Amino acid sequence: AAQLAVLVDPNRASADPKALSEQVHKDTIYITVVDRDGMTVSLIYSVFHGFGSGIASEKYGVLLQNRGAGFTLEEGHPNELKGGKRPMHTIIPGLLAKNGKPYMPFGVMGGAYQPNGHARFVSNMVDFEMDPQTAIDAPRAFSDSGDMKVERGYSDAVRAELSEMGHKVSIPDVAIGGAQAIAMRDDGVLEGASDPRKDGCALGY
Repeated sequence: AAQLAVLVDPNRASADPKALSEQVHKDTIYITVVDRDGMTVSLIYSVFHGFGSGIASEKYGVLLQNRGAGFTLEEGHPNELKGGKRPMHTIIPGLLAKNGKPYMPFGVMGGAYQPNGHARFVSNMVDFEMDPQTAIDAPRAFSDSGDMKVERGYSDAVRAELSEMGHKVSIPDVAIGGAQAIAMRDDGVLEGASDPRKDGCALGY
């Protein structure tokens, strides 16, 4: 991490990293639930491509994913197919804890955006003290294959500053990712939040 950190210049856009072998996909869902006893589930699931591997469990009817497609046969590539390796992926079910106890299951969908989205969501909650729904609703930016996508919630001044730093800036035609979360508040109330960028909702009973 330290070696990577010194490559980052906060005032200049970085060169694009080596292209990844993983392909873009849009088949990810996130579900979270908290019961009356405080038991929590944070589940993110993706078949990777439509119909995944093409194989389904006869017992449960669940499609099996084909994340092995993320490997490459290019010799020397960090994601080269070899024994004992796992395919690179961004399936990240999140669960925040305080004093050893869970207090917020959450997850962000969106392919390669997921790690960035998780960090952005946690930063919105911790650094900017937003409530879960506001943290999810906040505008997003993501550099994708040399294109710095900046959602409409940002001002033109922000876009201009990013351009001056060397970024190729655009306003995305589609939403960047999606998210869900449940805050387990100290007063016992469960506060659900769901991203308006995607299908989904927060329900309680």
